Amino acid sequence: MALSEQAVLRLPPVSRGMRIGLFGGSFNPAHEAHRAASLLALKRLGLDRVWWLVTPGNPLKDNRHLPTLAARVAYAETVAHHPLIDVTGAEAALGTRYSYETVALLTERMPYVRFVWIMGADNLSHFHRWQRWRALAERVPIAVVDRMGDSLGATASLAAKALGRYRIDESDAAILPTLDPPAWVFLHGLKSAMSSTGIRAAQRAREAA
Repeated sequence: MALSEQAVLRLPPVSRGMRIGLFGGSFNPAHEAHRAASLLALKRLGLDRVWWLVTPGNPLKDNRHLPTLAARVAYAETVAHHPLIDVTGAEAALGTRYSYETVALLTERMPYVRFVWIMGADNLSHFHRWQRWRALAERVPIAVVDRMGDSLGATASLAAKALGRYRIDESDAAILPTLDPPAWVFLHGLKSAMSSTGIRAAQRAREAA
């Protein structure tokens, strides 16, 4: 059943003191590695929920062939299929284009919620290219989830080095949501080579065959 525009753009409900992981991306398409990373973060960080923030379009990518927001949200919901993972396209309603803008708006509107930004190690590798990435790191703690082949490059990246003194030991991951930013942790245990880019490439190859 197609989602209504209101359902696509609605922010999930919250209550005071909740620990919520923010997992942003185009989700084009959502896949099992997104789900696995979310479940790992839920467990290791002691989160109450993870929100998949399905973006209208990634500012760093070509969005000309991007499926509609409603289609990506609907498919992401079928992939997530978990009571503690909420899928939303609310950034379109909030009018935010960059991750920093979304995080700033959410933390200002809901200062009683403990937000944590979740990203894959592949994103840490080019985090320094993000709009106001340092300001984002000063807004919320960050959890970086390991990816196949990205560990060394990610932890040696410009952003990882710049934020090096704020990294906490993985054994202390459960306290990350309670820490004042900047603070971040690198979570091992998930080794997946699956990516949205790879899925799209495979689909194009099948269509061309």
